[in-house]
Amino acid sequence: MNLAPRNSAVAVLLAVIALLLGAPAASAHGGPISLEVTGDGDHGVNVLATWKKDRDPVEETVIGTVTATSTDGRSFGPVKLVSASEGQNLYRAAQPLPTGKWRVTVTAAEPVKAKKTVDVTARDIPAPDPSQAAATDPGGPAGSSLATIVVIGVGIAALAVAGAAAGRRMLRRKPPVIRNQSGPRTGKRAHAKDS
Repeated sequence: MNLAPRNSAVAVLLAVIALLLGAPAASAHGGPISLEVTGDGDHGVNVLATWKKDRDPVEETVIGTVTATSTDGRSFGPVKLVSASEGQNLYRAAQPLPTGKWRVTVTAAEPVKAKKTVDVTARDIPAPDPSQAAATDPGGPAGSSLATIVVIGVGIAALAVAGAAAGRRMLRRKPPVIRNQSGPRTGKRAHAKDS
């Protein structure tokens, strides 16, 4: 009985079923999207776009805008959302927010309409004072090289102790006895024992 045609037919049938069942999973996206809007700690606004149904990233291009109103009455935008280089479904406002507390609204028009409003504080991030950083950083060049030397020295000492212990164990062992059991004995000793 030739099983090759039957196995081929089963393989083709399984492939077709896998394609048919896999297609809905790939096209399951759609419906509403979720916009997660946050400030970046500086003056930027970040937007993460996911599908509400399964929280998968929105792979389609999100087209939208950012608007904001400050607590003191200033307005900002509308500013275009642009794709961020950090992620596939991560977007940012094309322009930074001015310093202040803002009520930010992100409105997406495509792939589906969505809107999210959050409070964001835009502020300058102070640069660290180099004199303060050097005084409080024990891991500077001198500290880190001393620590590295100590760690390497401890490692070498541990390896030396382990090597010495292993060497002692090997010297204390009795050598294995090798016996030839593969065939009849030959030579002077074999004849002496046999007689």
